[in-house]
Amino acid sequence: MAKVHMLNIGQGDSFLVETENGAQMLIDGGRDATVLSELSKVMDFGDKNIDVVIATHPDADHIGGLVDVINRYKVGLFLTSDVYSDTDLYKSLLKSLKDKKVPSYFVRAGMKFELNTKKSESFSILFPDRDTHNFETNTASVVGRLQLGKRSILFTGDSPISIEKYLVNKNSKDLDVDILKLGHHGSKTSTSNEYLRATSPDLALISAGVNNTYGHPNKEVLNLLKSFNIPYISTQISGTVTLETDGIKWYRK
Repeated sequence: MAKVHMLNIGQGDSFLVETENGAQMLIDGGRDATVLSELSKVMDFGDKNIDVVIATHPDADHIGGLVDVINRYKVGLFLTSDVYSDTDLYKSLLKSLKDKKVPSYFVRAGMKFELNTKKSESFSILFPDRDTHNFETNTASVVGRLQLGKRSILFTGDSPISIEKYLVNKNSKDLDVDILKLGHHGSKTSTSNEYLRATSPDLALISAGVNNTYGHPNKEVLNLLKSFNIPYISTQISGTVTLETDGIKWYRK
């Protein structure tokens, strides 16, 4: 069974994907070292390897824990958007990648990373499709589709409504998935009517901290999900959540 863990790292994002053949991909790392304790709960004891780490964009609540991950685990590949950040945290992450000699690349739409060729398990980049060096960081978020057999999840980082609309107009077929990770922790800056129609998810995932000062997830967004009859799972309520699939059906562990 392949697994997707939405890690309870507080206000931020962090997801661990484990394919049926044992390949592991970490998407974002939360704000701090909390990600290490959460990973230890879902990974096998003594496992110190992560095949792929993706930083959707360089905001602190997505990369804050990745320095600890890079220093603690042997990472096979690091992927991110090419948006620039001059924060000390981002510079520290780049230094750790260099010191650990982790192969690192900026992604572009059209790239597809095979995680398990025998079971059609892969991660396809939908955005960015251009140089985002001078973009606002959320707008440059990596948007990617995880395919696990016949099942699929769309990961969105903090991608705003403007990018959602662009992707809908560009190729809405790629957006049709089983599960949607809501952009920007359920903020009203993401999750438009058009996006929900195009993605048509059976389930939404929300990663946000308990009693966070941003008011995530936004009530308007939750009402929108309700109007589309889309149930959601939030780390605020459920803590770390594990979903499993045999490539045919989803199961909540």
